[in-house]
Amino acid sequence: MRKITNFFWFCSGAHVPTLLKTPTEQNKYVGIGATIFFTGLFAAIAGAYALYFVFSGSSMAVFTAIIFGLIWGTAIFNMDRYIVSTISKNAGPFRQFLQATPRFILAILIGIVISRPLELKVFDKEIKEQLQVNYLEAQRVKIDTLTNTFNSKYKEELTKLMHLREERDTLLENIKQERKQLNYEIFGNKTLETSGIMGYGPYAKRKEEELRGRERSEENLSKEILLQEQLINGRKQFDGLSNERLLSSKQLDSLAKLAGFADRNKALGQLKYDKNGKINESNYWAITFIGLLFVFFECLPVFVKLMSTKGPYDDLISNSEAVTIHESDRDRTADMAVIDNIQETKIAVGTAKAIAELKA
Repeated sequence: MRKITNFFWFCSGAHVPTLLKTPTEQNKYVGIGATIFFTGLFAAIAGAYALYFVFSGSSMAVFTAIIFGLIWGTAIFNMDRYIVSTISKNAGPFRQFLQATPRFILAILIGIVISRPLELKVFDKEIKEQLQVNYLEAQRVKIDTLTNTFNSKYKEELTKLMHLREERDTLLENIKQERKQLNYEIFGNKTLETSGIMGYGPYAKRKEEELRGRERSEENLSKEILLQEQLINGRKQFDGLSNERLLSSKQLDSLAKLAGFADRNKALGQLKYDKNGKINESNYWAITFIGLLFVFFECLPVFVKLMSTKGPYDDLISNSEAVTIHESDRDRTADMAVIDNIQETKIAVGTAKAIAELKA
């Protein structure tokens, strides 16, 4: 426990020899030091997690994340330690607040920075689902854009194909009707277009010839359509449109796992809102309060120092500083007096020498 206590005293930035003289203050600075340490620890975890996604997929991702996390956590720890240790309890409440104001602003910025990666981890499952939606929508937009560009580029060819298909559809409908009429003629069904005489007569033969002619026209038209389709498909292949497909569930899942920090951060922001742009109450307040929690946690060391009352440790530090300053002032006065005496001696010696030379 002594080693842990000494470590937290170090974290608090306290002067340990002075703190040992004030037993009632020791637990207070253990608490302050622990708060600063765990703030730095959370910063290290957040920094490592954020950088892990920057290098996600690389064999060095884990190693790089650990190194950066340690550096980032140490930097935040050192900054918090400095912020807390420089707030003087010997000043008045208003002056202490003025001292703490820039430190609060800095603490809020740090809290926002370190909270974001941890928020990404808390909402990891929801973020992956949102990423899949985003990637699928992006692929759909890409396909639509390529399709619109292709349709505009090959408008004449596509228009020709459409007209050929319409002509073929009309021709097939006519063939269907004429085949129906031919059957009526052969079986003796009386209509406006048939004689009503059963048998394969001259009228039936003429209708069959007309039907065969239309079928040959349909075959030629189908061949022309096939050639036109092959031409357009070749253009699609050349422009890369044929290779674009909507992503499968497996592909979406794989992309979500490999998503970088920026994509995940964007997805987390989107979770706050519904598709119609309205606030999603549950997600919005959950994400907001988690962020505020980490901001408060980062500001906590400053809060703890401000809320703590002035104790004997602060008086001892103030007295020690006063003694040091007074000692320094007295040393300066003594040093200046010695230098003055030396200079006066030099002047006296120089004057006496000059007088002796004049008399000689």
